[in-house]
Amino acid sequence: MAGQGIQRREVLRILGTAAAAATFPGFSKWGFACGHVGNAALSIRPASYRPIFFDAEEYAMVEKLAEMTIPSDETLGAKEAGVAEFIDFMVSSDPEVQYPFRMGLAWLNAHSESSAGKKFLELSDEQQNSLLEPLGFKSKARPGEEDGRRFFALVREYTVTGFYTSEIGFKELDNPALKFYAESPECPHKNDREHKHLSLAKS
Repeated sequence: MAGQGIQRREVLRILGTAAAAATFPGFSKWGFACGHVGNAALSIRPASYRPIFFDAEEYAMVEKLAEMTIPSDETLGAKEAGVAEFIDFMVSSDPEVQYPFRMGLAWLNAHSESSAGKKFLELSDEQQNSLLEPLGFKSKARPGEEDGRRFFALVREYTVTGFYTSEIGFKELDNPALKFYAESPECPHKNDREHKHLSLAKS
C-alpha cells in the first residue's frame, strides 16, 4: 500500500495537524486515531457525510483521488478510512489551501477533457491512471503540467495525513512506539538475559 514507509517523526507531525478535526461530529467514516473514547456526541455518526467546502462533483473527485493514492488492496484503504471527509473538513478550515484545491480540481477536469474528451470521473480506471502518472512521477513528468503536479502533490499530502491519522490507517502502521495504551504493556522480551534479575511477579 502506498505510503507504508512513513516515519515516526512525520506521523507525530500529522497527528498534530489532524487533531483539529477530532471533535467534528459530522464524519460518517473518518475518526481520529488518538481521540478519546466515550464522547457521546462523537459516537453517534451520521449515515452519510455532507461536504462542507466541496460541491458534489469536487467531493467525488477528491474521494477518487484519495482512493487511487491509497487503494483498498490487501488491506483497507482511503475509502474505508473516510479520507475524503477529512480532506473536505481540513480544506474548509484553511483558506490558504482552498484556492489551490478548487483550482487544481478544475485544472484536472480541463486537462482530462483536452486529453481524453471527458471529465476525470467519466474516464475508465485505466485512463485515470494514465492521466495521473505524469503528475505523480518525476520520471514521467511532461512540460506544461506543473500546476497539475503541484496539485496532485497537495492531494497526496492530505490523503496520507488523513489516512494515517484515522483509526484504520493508524493500525496499518503497526508500530508499538506509536501506539497508545491504557496501561503500560509488559516487555515482550522478558526472557532475555538482561531481564533475569528482574522480578516477574505481578502485583
